[in-house]
Amino acid sequence: MASGIDLDSVNRFRLHRQHLAEDSHIEDIAQITRDIYGLHATNATTPYLSLFARAKDFSRDKLDKELYVKKTLGKIRCIRKTVHILPRETIPVAFAATKSIVEPNSADFLRITGGVTQEEYETASQEILKILKGEGMSTALIKKRLGSSLNISLIVNLMCDQGLLMRGCSEKGWKSNTHTYYAFSDYFPGMDLNSVDPAEAREITVRQYLAAYGPATVKDISWWSGFTMTEIRRILHVMARETVEVEIQGLAGSYVILAEDRADLQRLRCSGQPAVNLLPALDPYLMGYKERGRYLDREHQEMVFDRSGNATSVILVNGRAAGIWDVREGMAPTVKVFFFRQPEKKVRALAEVRALDMGRFLTGREVALETCDSMVPLTQRNAGGFMSPLAPSAGKGVSIP
Repeated sequence: MASGIDLDSVNRFRLHRQHLAEDSHIEDIAQITRDIYGLHATNATTPYLSLFARAKDFSRDKLDKELYVKKTLGKIRCIRKTVHILPRETIPVAFAATKSIVEPNSADFLRITGGVTQEEYETASQEILKILKGEGMSTALIKKRLGSSLNISLIVNLMCDQGLLMRGCSEKGWKSNTHTYYAFSDYFPGMDLNSVDPAEAREITVRQYLAAYGPATVKDISWWSGFTMTEIRRILHVMARETVEVEIQGLAGSYVILAEDRADLQRLRCSGQPAVNLLPALDPYLMGYKERGRYLDREHQEMVFDRSGNATSVILVNGRAAGIWDVREGMAPTVKVFFFRQPEKKVRALAEVRALDMGRFLTGREVALETCDSMVPLTQRNAGGFMSPLAPSAGKGVSIP
């Protein structure tokens, strides 16, 4: 095993590879998406905010153009059974790698929660494909055309997970989780979702993960991908000549990194300036690891992650979580910030500039800035509280030391 590397160097390297370092911002959002494996898209606004934190001169229409006009990107449910925006060429790989995990979960949910039998599903799915021929529709319109009392939302979700349908843009705008659905063969003509062997697809996926997130532990890779630990060890054995194990100073255990990336990590030099980033809830950087000590002090875990493992909107300083941000929309939109500890003057100033920029992007208006001196831990909030981490709550707040 190679000698240990310091954690600050690891975090600088990851910021650079994740396009979060100032000198790593680029305009090509398809390339950014490729470099970080994909954009977490369970929440509608997350991919836009993730790109705003990474891309030069980003505007919402740039992502919409890549997704819905050029179709260099597409939305599928894959790793951890969650919806991601992936590069077009990655979609068959991700589909093959995760279908055995994703599809049964959706099928069970349809049967148990939706009360839809297999026979009802097969009949409805065939009818849906017929009415979608050459056009896209929302679930409401599909339901109206079918004249069905079945749970159409759960049916189209399973059809997406089987590669029959593709999620398109929402009729309700960029903040809506609704979609327009298309027959997959119409949306991506010629794309063969069965072109990659599942075992090979999982190997490619792990390689892509290490390029985007390494160095990482076996637990990290398994948690992120949803693959078993046994499968991860098999894949790493196959990749033995491409990877090296390293130790990270201050963290326990061994970490795997691509051999070529270890050399790049050692060559990277610190700029000397603090790197301050605002990341949205469920950002890929935050959701990339099971073991989060690399960027989060144990005492602040309940501020950043809820009981289900969902990450909230975070202020990063040099790659480590230093606080929380939130936006209150309405007549007088306000962006709020909460720091775990009193930051240095320069860091606070940079964080406030980033917060105002993010607030304007999210609301489309000028925003006020509010500094909070306490917050209620996410573990004391209701489900979904991670989306509004600084909203008032009945729980007991934790103050800045």
